[in-house]
Amino acid sequence: MGDLELKVIRALNQDSRRSFREIAKELGTSASVVIKKVKKSEESGAIKGYIPILDPADFGYALLAVIGLRISHGQLIETQRKIARDPRALAIYDVTGEWDSIVIAQFKNRQDLNRFIKAVMSQKYVERTMTHVVLNVVKDERRVIV
Repeated sequence: MGDLELKVIRALNQDSRRSFREIAKELGTSASVVIKKVKKSEESGAIKGYIPILDPADFGYALLAVIGLRISHGQLIETQRKIARDPRALAIYDVTGEWDSIVIAQFKNRQDLNRFIKAVMSQKYVERTMTHVVLNVVKDERRVIV
């Protein structure tokens, strides 16, 4: 990725609602050049989409949890895919260490979390879970640092 492409990406990363004309002016180039750079990044898959960054609490999801999973019998990917179908699961990571997988999920309340954990535990290959309830979010950066 060239220097100008990175500058365009950085500008979009700060505010993807800015016009291409505004970004072009800031970078000292034309809007058509910015459009080409953005299209190239979209086509290559570097830019996967554009979404608003929402506050989950405003939509009733005030509880965030980090859940470690121990998964047996080599059924890691299959089990992770099943859990990923639940819209409350924000991220699922295949990790090293004590746990096989880490799930980051959001819930409306403790009862919602309880139902999720019980559903996860009922899966055939899930041996054990460890749930950490997030008390305070110090940083939650969703942009890639470029």
